Amino acid sequence: MTDVLRRGRVSLAFGFLVQGVAFALLVTRIPAIQDRYAVSDALLPVFLAAVPILAGIGSVTTERLVRRVPPSRVLRWSQPVVLLALLGVGAGEHMAVLAGALAAFGLAVGALDASMNMLGVSLQRAYGRSIMLSFHAAYSLGGIAGASLAWAGAHWELALWVSYLPVVSVLLPAALAGSRWYVDGSERPPAETSKGEGTAVGLTWMVPLCLVMTVAYIGDSTVSNWSAKYLQDVLGGSEQLATVPYNVYMVTTLLGRTIGDVGVRRFGAVAVVRAGALVAAVGFAVVAGAPGAWMGMLGFTLLGLGLCVLVPQTFAAAGRRADERGGPGASDAAVARLNVFNYVGFLIGSPLVGALGDVWSYRGAMLVPMVLVLVTLVCARSFAPQPDRYGGGHERPHTADVGRGSNGL
Repeated sequence: MTDVLRRGRVSLAFGFLVQGVAFALLVTRIPAIQDRYAVSDALLPVFLAAVPILAGIGSVTTERLVRRVPPSRVLRWSQPVVLLALLGVGAGEHMAVLAGALAAFGLAVGALDASMNMLGVSLQRAYGRSIMLSFHAAYSLGGIAGASLAWAGAHWELALWVSYLPVVSVLLPAALAGSRWYVDGSERPPAETSKGEGTAVGLTWMVPLCLVMTVAYIGDSTVSNWSAKYLQDVLGGSEQLATVPYNVYMVTTLLGRTIGDVGVRRFGAVAVVRAGALVAAVGFAVVAGAPGAWMGMLGFTLLGLGLCVLVPQTFAAAGRRADERGGPGASDAAVARLNVFNYVGFLIGSPLVGALGDVWSYRGAMLVPMVLVLVTLVCARSFAPQPDRYGGGHERPHTADVGRGSNGL
């Protein structure tokens, strides 16, 4: 394995970590943001929905942009925008500033998520074995760090900009420095790219993967938005205990992603995805039927271990299958389109559970994502690599598809 690839992998993992920190610092301080700008309860959902909608637009725009510039360049300049937009959210005083900062954050996050996963897919192709879960493990680690920093800021009653400024001051130059070692996938002549794109990125073969991506984020947003309320209001946990499930979920997500690549290499992506879906479904069932807070905690633990493998493997499967049909250029387009369904799931998940909880019961509402995640079992065959599979004695040579570094601008 060349030093170029090793540096590319480390630098990209750091990019995932930075994104995890930034996103956690935003979403965990929403109450403080609402108070700072005096956003009404009626208006807050509009602001929250605007971010994933604009992120979807940013992802689709990136699909077109990477036909002209490498994904590494998109990632290099979208990450600073995300960090500066985060600082803008913390430093502003007027509603217009909040709207502009969140709009910039959303558009840049869409470009960032798409380009990060494009580079992850191309690096996995170059390595010839599963490494995609390790990048998302770095994101989970960043999320834990960001949530911890947010807790510290809230605990010490720091102003938002005071919480955000040191983080941005450290991470922004570090991310720019690390971006020198990003590695793009191998390039093809434009004519070949155009020829393959229509077949590779046609919607039909992507439908099962888009469905899995949506379901995974419905599950993730359910935990993110409702775990604390569920544990306290439904299972009778204390206010302090109610803050624990999301942290447990994030820690088990990190654990599952850290060891997940080994499972893919040993058993194959299909088996790992099916196992993840079953564990997640059991987790939702345990949460729905839990007699008390500690049993509910067990359910959220299982959810972290189950859901954590779905998103990275869905990106990997999309890139791999696009490669089979049209090559690396088609892979980038497939990843960008698939990334949109990340935000679709996020937009559906939280309102769905909330509405069902209000008109039915929150226990019953937890059964809906349980049923949805089982759909992944039907779609699991779409994760089978053809004709080769990563790992299990079928790895390609480590020097395959080695792209160029991105030291230039």
